[in-house]
Amino acid sequence: MTSKTTPESPLPIRTVLQMVGGWIGRLGTVWVEGQITDLSTRGGTVFLTLRDPVANVSARVTAPRGVYEAAVPRPADGARVVLQVKPDFWVNKGTFAFTALEIRPVGVGELLVRLERLRQLLAAEGLFNADRKRRLPFLPGTIGLICGRESAAERDVLENARRRWPAVRFKVEEVAVQGPYAVGEVTEALRKLDADAEIEVIVVARGGGSLEDLLPFSDETLVRAVAACRTPVVSAIGHEQDSPLLDLVADVRASTPTDAAKKVVPDVGEQLALVRQLRDRGRRVVTGWLDREMSWLTSVRSRPALADPVRELERRAEQVDALRERARRSLSGSLDRAADDLVHLRARLVALSPAATLERGYAIVQHPSGEVVRLARDVPPGSPLTVRLSDDRLSVRTEE
Repeated sequence: MTSKTTPESPLPIRTVLQMVGGWIGRLGTVWVEGQITDLSTRGGTVFLTLRDPVANVSARVTAPRGVYEAAVPRPADGARVVLQVKPDFWVNKGTFAFTALEIRPVGVGELLVRLERLRQLLAAEGLFNADRKRRLPFLPGTIGLICGRESAAERDVLENARRRWPAVRFKVEEVAVQGPYAVGEVTEALRKLDADAEIEVIVVARGGGSLEDLLPFSDETLVRAVAACRTPVVSAIGHEQDSPLLDLVADVRASTPTDAAKKVVPDVGEQLALVRQLRDRGRRVVTGWLDREMSWLTSVRSRPALADPVRELERRAEQVDALRERARRSLSGSLDRAADDLVHLRARLVALSPAATLERGYAIVQHPSGEVVRLARDVPPGSPLTVRLSDDRLSVRTEE
């Protein structure tokens, strides 16, 4: 639009719309991909909405009935398609839409190739790593369940879980589990349950279906939302052979909704049996220990010291008396021998004493100082001496 306009010289709306239509008409044709929703037919025209499978973006598309019926197989709601479209602008109503010139359903093989590319991309980012997986709580207080409205998957999970543990509690979010709204509703329910502090584990459950039916559970938006959850997530999508990308990013993969109930809730009967087994095992261990201790106590009590402690004391008392008597005899003998030795020694001393010598007729010559004269040459002439006899003393002087 290059025309100059002012409040005083505005353009008529028809002119503006004609200019917009002319600009859009010059865009030409383009191939686009999306998911069909809101499919309807009126007369010779087919009306549908083409939704982006990842972003919340959609556009209206019209197609001549012949173009729609030429597609093999004919696409239905939820189908992935590739369209050759031409943008059209209706000047009379000021509305915009695409006109489909050719419709090509996306085949299963192509879907599988795209899913594989997405799987490799997410795996390279580490979203499927085992170290990201969290263990489920042993007995969750409240379980969040995301499932289809009044679905068999819901009944399977609830009935089997309550059969295993009757007191289990659930918060159920019923959502679309296929079709164009499935990804958005499942993702929103997931975020709601993840934000609930009471929820300890989240189960996403759906029954079996075709590859196209299960495509929402391989959607990148949903896979990333599961990876971002703080609450452990259990994937229970389809049957054993089904493997959407949700199975790879979830913390635990269940083969069926029934299997999910078995994985998140313990069986009360099994737990009671386990308690009985552990109790019996504990009883056997304690009984065995008591038996061993009783045997040891009986063995100890049979020993003489404990069997007849008074007799042992008497025996020890007899030993003490015997040792005391032996010590007394030994000491008495030692004293007697010492007394005899003393008598003999005294007799010897008496026999060898100076008085005994004098009584035998000998005399002892002493200097006035009392020193005994042993040799005559040691006495100078004229020295006074004392001669000691047995009964008296004599004073003498040597000759000069």
